[in-house]
Amino acid sequence: MSPLLWEVNLRCRWTELESVHGRRFQLCDWPEEELDLWQARGVTDVWLMGLWPTGPRARQIAREHPDLRLVYDTVLPGWRPDDVAGSPYAIAAYEVPERFGGRDALLRLRERLHQRGIRLILDFVPNHLGLDHPWVREHPEWFVGSPGPRPGTFEAAVGPDRSGLGGGGRGPARRWLAHGRDPYFPPWTDTVQWDHRSAAARRALVNTLCEVAGLCDGVRCDMAMLVLRSVFARTWEGWPAPADPVDGEFWAEAIEAVRSKRPDFLFVAEAYWGLEGCLRELGFDFTYDKGLYDVLVRGEGPGIQRYLLEQSPDALAAGVHFLENHDEPRASRVFPPDRHRAAAWTVMALPGMRFLHDGQCEGARLRLPVQLSRRPPEQPDPAIVQIYEEIFRIQKRAGIGRGGARLLTPLAAWEGNPSGLNFVLIVWQQAADRFTLVAINHAPHPGQCRAPWPAEAVRSGRWRVHEHGAGWTDQRDAAAMVAQGIYLDLPARGVQVLEFTRMEGPVA
Repeated sequence: MSPLLWEVNLRCRWTELESVHGRRFQLCDWPEEELDLWQARGVTDVWLMGLWPTGPRARQIAREHPDLRLVYDTVLPGWRPDDVAGSPYAIAAYEVPERFGGRDALLRLRERLHQRGIRLILDFVPNHLGLDHPWVREHPEWFVGSPGPRPGTFEAAVGPDRSGLGGGGRGPARRWLAHGRDPYFPPWTDTVQWDHRSAAARRALVNTLCEVAGLCDGVRCDMAMLVLRSVFARTWEGWPAPADPVDGEFWAEAIEAVRSKRPDFLFVAEAYWGLEGCLRELGFDFTYDKGLYDVLVRGEGPGIQRYLLEQSPDALAAGVHFLENHDEPRASRVFPPDRHRAAAWTVMALPGMRFLHDGQCEGARLRLPVQLSRRPPEQPDPAIVQIYEEIFRIQKRAGIGRGGARLLTPLAAWEGNPSGLNFVLIVWQQAADRFTLVAINHAPHPGQCRAPWPAEAVRSGRWRVHEHGAGWTDQRDAAAMVAQGIYLDLPARGVQVLEFTRMEGPVA
């Protein structure tokens, strides 16, 4: 079964639930109807984004940051300081807050999800911690630091010096620690940077990951490529080295430590810069497919087809395919309804992990900063709702996501017709005598092509063809379709889902 990941903005969802019901909620109280809806839509994995607590110092930074305040004013006019919970990625502790009911409430929710065949996914942030984490004071040697002030550092209130950066071990030392950062952007001033060159820091982080794994079924690893040795070395070149250097890749050690006890534990990497394959080699199950997102945003049919056909089957099957997430603009703002439908069908019909974001299926248009714990209500967009209701309904009936899948290269419908260059053809092979073909025309005009007969399908006999959109059914001879291809004629941004089932006897 092709997995479907559902991202929930936990802090905002909790504010809404408590407001509607007029009482304090715990995770174990999650409304039954919402869990049932996930199950009915085929969700296999629920990611609770924002579970871990943020401390007071990080919250203060989030409330006072001038750029963030401008965004708050735009998306949540009249916001109050209590609406700003701080970044979920400035983690003060990997503990379940009492606001959500603590560890026991989370485990009870997990059990309810398991009863519906759904796994629980939580965040793991390997690159940095929040300023409020106690290890900043207790173990400053675990973080990138400097004996004096440098751009991107802060003066830390720490205990006795154990870092080798100065102080001679005589009482508290003046220490400057680096904020976490991506090498292409300014530092995140509510965080502190792990030193992945330190053996002790690695042990502490691996142990933390193992503890997190005891609470869930998988982790979405934030900016996973930042801790690769090659990336880390370039980012922090010229900074003082730790006293206890370590070799090898963090992810290889960390993933092995978890999988030695949980072989089926799921690892999902937020990853960019063409390093997705490297992370999969180190053990990740799935990696973000930002390349597909970018070509879908551009909307050029030949570019979309070319990108997908150039991917190896393994890379495509390990991709996390999305139209939005909390770091990207809302899909309803980026894609007009006709393009939205074609793009959504592409993402949802591909092999790999399909990824939907809270509010996406209702056409939410406000991209909310992750620091906010309250969002304004938005009315569902009927056109967008219809798109996703169609996808959920047809996918379940047509067997999309079950069996093996691969892309087909469109053939010209006739000589001199180039419109097939705009088509994406995805075939799901449930058995030798049954398969489903999803055809998507990404052009702003009608197009025609022929789909090659799938290599795994029986090449003879009579076949029943059912079209799941318009609802028509026909019978066709395999020999003709093998020789000529399956003829497709789609309107602008059109989608067609054809289910083929082999029958007995001659063609009627």
